[in-house]
Amino acid sequence: MAEGIGKEQKKDILKDIIRKLHEGMGLEEAKIRFEKEIGNVTSTEIAEIEQGLMNEGVSPEEIKKFCNVHALLFQSALEKSMDKEESPAHPVYLMRQDNREIEKITGALKEAVQNREKFKLPQWKQKVSELLSRLKNLDIHYTWKEQILFPYLEKYAFYGPSKVMWGKDDEVRALLKQGWQAIETLKEKKEWNEYIAKTLNPLVEEVDGMIFKEEKILFPASLEKLNVQDWVEVLKETENVGYGFIQKPRETYELIEELRSAVTEEPKAEEQTITLPTGSLKLEELLGVLNTLPVDITFIDKDDAVRYFSEGKERIFLRTKSIIGRKVQNCHPPKSVDVVEKILQSFKEGKRNSVDFWIFYQGKYVYIQYFAVRDRQGNYLGILEVSQDIAGIKKIEGEKRLLDFN
Repeated sequence: MAEGIGKEQKKDILKDIIRKLHEGMGLEEAKIRFEKEIGNVTSTEIAEIEQGLMNEGVSPEEIKKFCNVHALLFQSALEKSMDKEESPAHPVYLMRQDNREIEKITGALKEAVQNREKFKLPQWKQKVSELLSRLKNLDIHYTWKEQILFPYLEKYAFYGPSKVMWGKDDEVRALLKQGWQAIETLKEKKEWNEYIAKTLNPLVEEVDGMIFKEEKILFPASLEKLNVQDWVEVLKETENVGYGFIQKPRETYELIEELRSAVTEEPKAEEQTITLPTGSLKLEELLGVLNTLPVDITFIDKDDAVRYFSEGKERIFLRTKSIIGRKVQNCHPPKSVDVVEKILQSFKEGKRNSVDFWIFYQGKYVYIQYFAVRDRQGNYLGILEVSQDIAGIKKIEGEKRLLDFN
């Protein structure tokens, strides 16, 4: 890689590489030159270079025509940042930074326990409540592991974390919820000390213990199993979950967005037509229909693997592309797996065709339905999961007819 080249020189080299690509130079040759002469490039420089090409007469249509080729070059830059876990763009580095912020909160909780005699009960309750509030984003941190990292580990037949650590995550969630509910009821010192012993101290111990398990077991194992491209995909998927306690790195975010805007579907969606017994739809239309439904849908095939989920604007339950191909059993916390297995078995044996549940979840009243999907001969094809917020539906009374529209 060229050392010490200036920004303008880097831009000139990359601009020349892109021009040569447009003139027919092979992608591999371009990548070799890119690595040798530049080695790295930021999303801002990419945008400036493409703008420079347009200023010199290259049409936007021409730039767009070659955007997939550009994306492969940009992908190379992103992969380069995944080479070492110490890179500020690496997911492991970012999750460790997240842990450092969590430790600040658990440290403050320990201090509040040690110095409790300096506070009156109302002031102490307020302080601890504020710290517990700051811990609420543990759910995001843990969801990142469960919905993004674990599926990649499972691709390498490494199932331990999803079967064991997920259960421990849920124990921490339960302790945090318990801590929230109990602190408001404290009225005297005896209750205060009992709360510390039975709820607060165990919570802090489990949170710190999970940090140890992540950094001494999970992250080293993940670094051993996953390759550079896996980490690039993990980083992209992380944008759908977010970070629990840190700000996402701006440069990495911009580069990912550049990649997403550059890559196009081949062939284009609108050029594909899906023919069905009762009509036909262009693929773009079908995607629009599925994503406009006022429900979230997920399809699990006959082998229990997740094959599809809709991408409505306001999904109730998080879905990331990393779960495609993942066994549905591994998409649920360990405590729920036995129930999932019973539902699957009842559908496969033809004993049931549907199962439903309703729960309160993140301020929503969620109705969850599972339907057995069968062909015309009754053969089992899989399961369709349908979820929707029914709070508004439950309030409906009387009638509202078509002629009432105004």
